[in-house]
Amino acid sequence: MQIEVNGETKTVEDGASVAELVDQLGLDARKVAVERNLEIVPKSLYAETALAEGDRIEIVQFVGGG
Repeated sequence: MQIEVNGETKTVEDGASVAELVDQLGLDARKVAVERNLEIVPKSLYAETALAEGDRIEIVQFVGGG
């Protein structure tokens, strides 16, 4: 199915979860915040939150520095 991630069209498997998307993108789930269709997804629900055709996902990655 097709979803939009940070303004870019991506293909994911039907029924994929937010956790699977984060993993597919090679991101550390502990260091990102995910918004699905303008609603923040709590980290505790990443594995339970199924993606749907046409979802709009925004992912922000936290970066430390000094």
